[in-house]
Amino acid sequence: MKRLFLSALLLVGLSSLVSAAPAAKPTAKAAGEWSMNATIIEACSCPMFCTCYFGDGKPAAHHDMTTHAEEHYCRFNNVFRVNKGNYKGVKLDGAKFWVAGDLGGEFGSGQAEWASVIFDKATTKEQRDGIAAIVPHLYPMKWKAFSAGEGDVSWEAEMAKGEAEAKLDGGKGGEVVLKKGGFGEHGKTPRIDGLQYWAADHNDGFVLMPNSVEAYRQGDHPFEFNGTNGFMITVSIADHSAPATSEKSGE
Repeated sequence: MKRLFLSALLLVGLSSLVSAAPAAKPTAKAAGEWSMNATIIEACSCPMFCTCYFGDGKPAAHHDMTTHAEEHYCRFNNVFRVNKGNYKGVKLDGAKFWVAGDLGGEFGSGQAEWASVIFDKATTKEQRDGIAAIVPHLYPMKWKAFSAGEGDVSWEAEMAKGEAEAKLDGGKGGEVVLKKGGFGEHGKTPRIDGLQYWAADHNDGFVLMPNSVEAYRQGDHPFEFNGTNGFMITVSIADHSAPATSEKSGE
């Protein structure tokens, strides 16, 4: 998933789950009020490696064998585990949440199709407030449709083996399974360094791990893909004061 902004639609959708929604276009607060370092299990419908990170906002083309039509989209699942974070004194450490959606055929204008954010049931109201305030800074995008909810989010990674797995409600709601491919030098898991991840202050590199499945199985826009793009990444973002940390993916 690329330039994903939980805009006014996100904030309206979260109103039933968090107590104080932030503004549609948030601005950074006073120094030190919030920061987040999180590791993401990410997968999408694009071929490996997702060209959305290099291009001008037009995802890869997909050919419909029935209609013979060509359609551009990037349907994604991004599953977060916060390594260390805080929002106005509330600790976010260990919080998990799931972001699914579709960037559509042309997101360079800042407009995307739809997104859904699912908070892990274990997160508190205060943590959801903090996540809802921080995530729009990471993903600057507006959505034509948005929904929010809660569920059981599981998140596991074994970087030594080059494997990662995330499930939403045991797989009924969604599933992402990543495993390193056979294209790494001397069996290593390849990593792309120096590539910008959305609006993050820092990332520790894109650890390339194709998916065996990336699926979102609930809501109005279910989808499932196999053998497409996948990677893990650890990102840091703060309100322009807290120093970036160097937590490693899956550690």
